[in-house]
Amino acid sequence: MARYQPALLGGLFIGVLSALPYIGGFNACCCLWVVVGGGLTTYLLQQNDPQPIDTSVAALGGLIAGAVGGVITSVWSAVRMAFGGDAEREAMRQIMDSMRDLPPEAADLAERLFNSPALALLGGAVTVPVFAIFGLLGALLGVAFFRKKGAPPAAPAQPIQIS
Repeated sequence: MARYQPALLGGLFIGVLSALPYIGGFNACCCLWVVVGGGLTTYLLQQNDPQPIDTSVAALGGLIAGAVGGVITSVWSAVRMAFGGDAEREAMRQIMDSMRDLPPEAADLAERLFNSPALALLGGAVTVPVFAIFGLLGALLGVAFFRKKGAPPAAPAQPIQIS
């Protein structure tokens, strides 16, 4: 479990900041919180290892962190939609009003989709893989920034001369 702790902490960072109102909006800038969470995962992995971290270990950690963050964000979004307040209801009403120009069948399908749990599943099916990819990219950036320098190569041994 300790092996995955940095990835879980990075995923928690991603999920919480992405789910917060207004602050989560910064994800519109190249998935900012997801990339930073992947970098955080690499930083934590490197702090736990005295040797330079392998790129593959960091990439896997970032992938896991992004997926965990995507799940947290998707679940929070589904809960907010299900138990949303007036702001969510007003946003849905505006979306439904804008669909009045659609054919009746399409508008009916959209209304059923917005009022069903399928929207949350669809959102999660998109969010989790996208967050996983951007978490991986953030972890690779973290390798460039946080990887410890390797030990210098040892000097070749000189043969001992006995006289």
